[in-house]
Amino acid sequence: MSKSVIVVGGGVIGMATAYYAQQKGHRVTVLERGAPDHDCCSRNNAGMVVPSHFVPLAAPGAVALGLKWMWNPESPFYIKPRLDAELLNWGWKFWRAATAEHVARSAPLIRDLSLASRQLFEELAAVPGNDFELVRKGLLMLCRTEHGLAEETRTGAAARQLGIPAEVLTPEATAKLEPGIRMEIAGAVHYPLDCHLTPHRFIDALARGQNVSWNTEVTGWRVEGGHIAGVQTNRGELAGDEYVIAGGIWSTQLARSLGVKLPMQAGKGYSVTVPRAKRLPAICSILTEARIAVTPMGDSLRLGGTMEIAGLDERVNPSRVSGILKAIPHYFPEYTTRELSGLPVWHGFRPFAPDGMPYMGRVSRYANLCVATGHSMMGLSLGPITGKLMAQVLSDEKPAIDLTLLSPDRYQ
Repeated sequence: MSKSVIVVGGGVIGMATAYYAQQKGHRVTVLERGAPDHDCCSRNNAGMVVPSHFVPLAAPGAVALGLKWMWNPESPFYIKPRLDAELLNWGWKFWRAATAEHVARSAPLIRDLSLASRQLFEELAAVPGNDFELVRKGLLMLCRTEHGLAEETRTGAAARQLGIPAEVLTPEATAKLEPGIRMEIAGAVHYPLDCHLTPHRFIDALARGQNVSWNTEVTGWRVEGGHIAGVQTNRGELAGDEYVIAGGIWSTQLARSLGVKLPMQAGKGYSVTVPRAKRLPAICSILTEARIAVTPMGDSLRLGGTMEIAGLDERVNPSRVSGILKAIPHYFPEYTTRELSGLPVWHGFRPFAPDGMPYMGRVSRYANLCVATGHSMMGLSLGPITGKLMAQVLSDEKPAIDLTLLSPDRYQ
């Protein structure tokens, strides 16, 4: 049965949900508070599709590593100290979730979501007109130190146990795979199923043909009993049969006004894009010790990283950007910090749930409300499968993948 569906949020998750819901025959309207050329967390990120990332961010050792990094202004991770009840509550929940049991329970689900999403990227890339430059050459985890390589080797072994191919490479073997640029590394782990693409082109492909109401901000909800009867916006009220909150980090306040708790913190990340780069790798990579993503996009090179938890602070922290730029020559010595400096800096807010897992599915409090958010650093990678699963939920079908662990009710 065709339904009228209102999706709040025009990032990759909202657009993917709208795309697949429309494929199911539903009439979909996307409400986006930004303009058609709006910038969102999805448009200027590293553009990676990563089945290799099967470990949730809430994992053993994450708290200790975060505390260690906090005191380095150029480190990959930072929490701005502040007396904030929501931050303290989130931190407590994160600490409780960072266990081996949580990883063992979550990793197979993340694997299933990632592999299914990768297949959907293949299908979407085959649609005429969808030129989002999907490159299927895998991902290199580049390690400068023997200690880093040993850690990544263990992760690669765990990946293979889950059925995700991973190969440990010597520096010589890595150079054969990536001959276009010189590297100073102790070795690498290659994940051949990973891909990369140009993210803004991908979102534009999903948005093509969608009914999007731009510059439309949600100001409230009209509730009748256990149903959402309408959504109030700065442009008036709209009514539908189903509603989906897919507003990234802003989903928390959207849900709070309905009495629904979605604890999240904004994990601010930065990226710098080198236009017409003279030296381009062919394969996307992560500089493991520095936690920096390096992605070739056409003739440009995108460098991204950091997880800065400082609320919705739009200011650029120059120390974080400096940390990214200083790390690059240590792995790619043909680049210098000087030539990377002075480029425009982009930042975006990743929605980070305490257990490092997305919120996905129906909210029990309202019969016609769904949530799809909290994907942290995996929003682009898990975008297509999230959209397809949400379309199944909206169609009253059993989701192809069990969403129990991702329930939006898990912190109620």
